[in-house]
Amino acid sequence: MFRVRTSARTSARVSVRAARGAAAAGLALAALTGIAPASATDTSATSAQQDGRAGRPASVSGTARISYAFVPDDEIWFTVDAQAVPYTHRFPGTKAAEGLPTDARGTVRYSHRDSSTGKTYSAEAEVDCLSTGGPVATLTAVVTRSDVGNVGERIGLSVYQGGGREGGRLGFSWGVGNLDVGADGKPYQPVVGTCMAPAPFAPVLRGGFTVHHTELEVPKTAGQ
Repeated sequence: MFRVRTSARTSARVSVRAARGAAAAGLALAALTGIAPASATDTSATSAQQDGRAGRPASVSGTARISYAFVPDDEIWFTVDAQAVPYTHRFPGTKAAEGLPTDARGTVRYSHRDSSTGKTYSAEAEVDCLSTGGPVATLTAVVTRSDVGNVGERIGLSVYQGGGREGGRLGFSWGVGNLDVGADGKPYQPVVGTCMAPAPFAPVLRGGFTVHHTELEVPKTAGQ
């Protein structure tokens, strides 16, 4: 619709190449330093950023009862309400000073009724990280209230939305072997890192979850 001078086109191409080069360098540095790298956004997401429109953030929501193979008669429920809020959990003085693309907020609630005793235990946790890929998400949250005394512990969850004949699934970090071996040769349970969770191994029996996937947001450079 609009005519652009050749010199302007050339300048624009150089700017785009420079931006792509800077982003690639940033990803390489992130990989070397151990900080979670941000992936390139898709065309629609990039367009939304360029014209100032805010794209819908990644999210996971829903409530479901799951089947846990080791206690098939127990009643276990999870409620998840998590949304991505990229680059909001800042760590001044580190390479993650501006936060991470997987920063998130929200709440996880879960309860477990022991069929052998009839007792029900429950807990709540505050979401701190969310990563999505199609119908799958991993998230972590720090326990804020618990009947079993693990307040302050980070937990990891994975969610598979499912669809059609294939039902949803959920995985939780304390449900499978999360262990490492120390220098003394003895196994121990390591701390769960942000966004780290096992595969969604437990099938959903009732209810379900909805995963909204959004590509990770590339950090803005100075002047953008």
